Amino acid sequence: MNAPYAKVYVIDGKGHLLGRLASVVAKLALNGQKVVVVRCEEMNVSGSFFRNKIKLQNYLRKRCISNPKRGPFHFRAPSRIFYRAMRGMIPHKTARGEAALGRVKVFEGVPPPYDKMKRMVIPRALRVINLKPGRKFTSLGRMATEVGWKYQDVVSTLENKRKVRAQAYYERKKALANIRNKAVAAKATELAPIKEQLA
Repeated sequence: MNAPYAKVYVIDGKGHLLGRLASVVAKLALNGQKVVVVRCEEMNVSGSFFRNKIKLQNYLRKRCISNPKRGPFHFRAPSRIFYRAMRGMIPHKTARGEAALGRVKVFEGVPPPYDKMKRMVIPRALRVINLKPGRKFTSLGRMATEVGWKYQDVVSTLENKRKVRAQAYYERKKALANIRNKAVAAKATELAPIKEQLA
């Protein structure tokens, strides 16, 4: 992905396909870009819920038979499921790969300070663009809840509060912009001769 360098990329995970977004984030991180992915619970996975649940349960069965504490470790949170998919696309056992993983942060919901930052989407990873209409898909949050993630209600409550705050901020911003436009329009005739002189 040929993307311009920015201090940090804040990507809104809602409506993105897990694997496609993971590949883009992995490449950005390997190229030295800091990336934050929010709303991981709203990501999508192609295929029906039942099919994806069976695949996830097969993965959960894989463990060290002599001592399961040695791994593999099956994280249930949507952010960690995404993180593990992305980690598989990075040479994480090398210094370069370890540094790349250090540049990536993943979250459920939109925690501060990212709720005040502009979030972006990745068109080449969006479900509406990549998945044929009528195909089945499921959300990562539902899959995670099915296998033991306990915080869907907590994240949902916090997200509802954040959306109320964001709406109030947007309404205030619109009102201030409207007042400014009216003030500019009211003084337009007085400023016309000055503008002519400056021109």
